[in-house]
Amino acid sequence: MAKKGARDIALDVLNRVEEHKSYSNLELRGVLDRAQLSAADTGLVTELVYGTIQRKLTLDHVLSHFVGNKKLQMWVRNLLRLSLYQIRFLDRIPERAAVHEAVEMAKRRGHQGIASMVNGVLRNVLRQPDVWERLPKGDRAAQISVAHSHPEWLVREWLKVYGEEATIAICEANNRTPHSSIRSNSLKTTVSELLDKLAQEEAVAQPSALSPQAIVVAGGHVAGSRLFREGFFTIQDESSMLVAPALAAKPGMRVLDACAAPGGKTTHIAELMENRGQIIASDLHPHKRELIAQTAKRLGITIIEPITSDALDLPDRGLGTFDRILLDAPCSGFGVIRRKPDLKWNKTPEDVRAIAQLQYELLKALAPMLAPEGVLVYSTCTIEPKENQEIVQRFVKEHPEFVLDDTLGQDLPDAVRNQVDESGACVQILPQHFDSDGFFIARLKRKG
Repeated sequence: MAKKGARDIALDVLNRVEEHKSYSNLELRGVLDRAQLSAADTGLVTELVYGTIQRKLTLDHVLSHFVGNKKLQMWVRNLLRLSLYQIRFLDRIPERAAVHEAVEMAKRRGHQGIASMVNGVLRNVLRQPDVWERLPKGDRAAQISVAHSHPEWLVREWLKVYGEEATIAICEANNRTPHSSIRSNSLKTTVSELLDKLAQEEAVAQPSALSPQAIVVAGGHVAGSRLFREGFFTIQDESSMLVAPALAAKPGMRVLDACAAPGGKTTHIAELMENRGQIIASDLHPHKRELIAQTAKRLGITIIEPITSDALDLPDRGLGTFDRILLDAPCSGFGVIRRKPDLKWNKTPEDVRAIAQLQYELLKALAPMLAPEGVLVYSTCTIEPKENQEIVQRFVKEHPEFVLDDTLGQDLPDAVRNQVDESGACVQILPQHFDSDGFFIARLKRKG
């Protein structure tokens, strides 16, 4: 494994993802754990895999001009995609080097005939740079889909909801490489103290413009640092850090986090509660329960009680009522496409409908566990109204003892307040708003 170069490893991962219909992040992690690569090569493999998958539709459209309907072996098509991605989207790799490397890989994995075909296709693309601008004849949705490499059905949905300008901005943001952000552990340090500590460790970091507890860091190796191990921070996207403040849990309260793993929001709630009170953190999978426990221990948090349960079964567990409930619901994940590029290719409109039904069932099941005058936050990492606004609007319509809490903006950072909708109770963050994950948060209140 150690003898293989970054491009060979990237091609192996792309082949495995396609062959096993698996997730690129899991395949990538498995391969990188076994390969003895430098930090630079690890970064290159990661960029090549995620970038090639993100831009797959654009790459295939360009390829179609040169290979037509010719049936290519899976690894050959992936090699061409990988090479075109480097030629078009990576400035630091010279075009001739990308072509030369592709031809050598084709020789090693196939035969001279395949190598000649790969060479011919790539050189033809270089000779016709205008091919990248040749969009399909058809309506605007088809053109945006190909130009920005998103499924056409999804583009059509977003055009209906958000309009053309915002849809293009969503797609462009999804195709950008995400940055890393960390949440300062307020039980152990402040943001300014943590910034000083990071500077001493020569980490490049700056305060977030979105969340007051967030720090944006350059490079993705913070989990290996002493400061992480000693619990000074946890790794979390800035949008995700808006959820715990929206819950407005106070010290001494009783809180239920119904779909808690891996524990980022749970531990954030505990920090805001000053580690006083009780948080029941439930998750379906035993190994994830253990993950929550480990994270809490690392951060020095003692008020979290992790349990294993299907969230739909929680009402039958005899847990009593809660002052606050967080339902961070399973969702399509269309707000985190920049981190999980496979998502956009693997999901269907039927998936969205099915998951919306589950979300509604979860909300309906958990709501009776909320004490009178209590607050429930419903959140997702998607930007689909069917999974977001439509769920909470339907719920309050069918459950008159609950109302939308129009004071949500008071508990959100200044940067986000103008994103709160006219109800005053819901906020939809799109990925282009703050260059962070797409996220939805709604706050409901139970009448006294």
